[in-house]
Amino acid sequence: MVVGAQLRRLREAAEISTEAAGYEIRGSHSKISRMELGRVGFKERDVADLLTLYGVDDPVRREALLELAEQANRPGWWQPYADVVPGWFEPYLGLEQGAVLVRVFEVQNVPDLLQTPRYARALIAARYPDASAEEVDRRVELRMRRRHVLDRPEPPKLWAVLDEAALRRVVGGPEVMREQLRHLVEISRLPNVTVQVLPFAAGGHAVESGPVTLLRFAEPELPDVVYLEQLTGALYPDRPSDVIRYRDALNRLGVQAEPPARTPDLIADVLSRGAAGRG
Repeated sequence: MVVGAQLRRLREAAEISTEAAGYEIRGSHSKISRMELGRVGFKERDVADLLTLYGVDDPVRREALLELAEQANRPGWWQPYADVVPGWFEPYLGLEQGAVLVRVFEVQNVPDLLQTPRYARALIAARYPDASAEEVDRRVELRMRRRHVLDRPEPPKLWAVLDEAALRRVVGGPEVMREQLRHLVEISRLPNVTVQVLPFAAGGHAVESGPVTLLRFAEPELPDVVYLEQLTGALYPDRPSDVIRYRDALNRLGVQAEPPARTPDLIADVLSRGAAGRG
């Protein structure tokens, strides 16, 4: 999807039609459309020819896109979980693994990458009430494997802002919730993890529409990616103006939320007041 979006921007900047681009790679305009939507694999020759057509002759820019196109064609580590990975979620898994910065705002729950196994199991079981125990197990295993991205030698930076509701909503029962909150304190101490809390007292905010994830990549030529997950699908708004608006909104949330240094105390307060289960 990132490669396709970049190819589309380059084509539009060069004022070249999809028909002309398709002719250049011995294809049709519909093939160009599928490539730009990230719905087909990429042949290195096709991408190289399109970059030449679009006037991209800088070796660094070309190499970055060609390398990303090659990565897009590799089977992802999540392929064994294909039975529990919907098509709309598969692109996100690849993007998450390749990002150097993951920014998340969550309203109701702790973000996926910060969840404990039992907390994740309770959420997944609630979301898929008709799923078998085996399917729930596989979904939990997939989510836990995603967390390994934070343990890599050069892990991405994770910056999460949680609405206070995510700390107070008891998921899986009091014991599970207390375990999750303690884990949140521990993982927030990692040098590559920043956790902030947006208290109820902060009032209205810029992202009241729901959870938002923004991914950033090492290659400066690659645009940020916005991911909006819904119940039965996801949106990847990629218009530059939309991406800028979401990025600015997340920046405002970071200012409006309590400083990261306050997070352990805020969670400790939730635990001491019994909001995680003694209520």
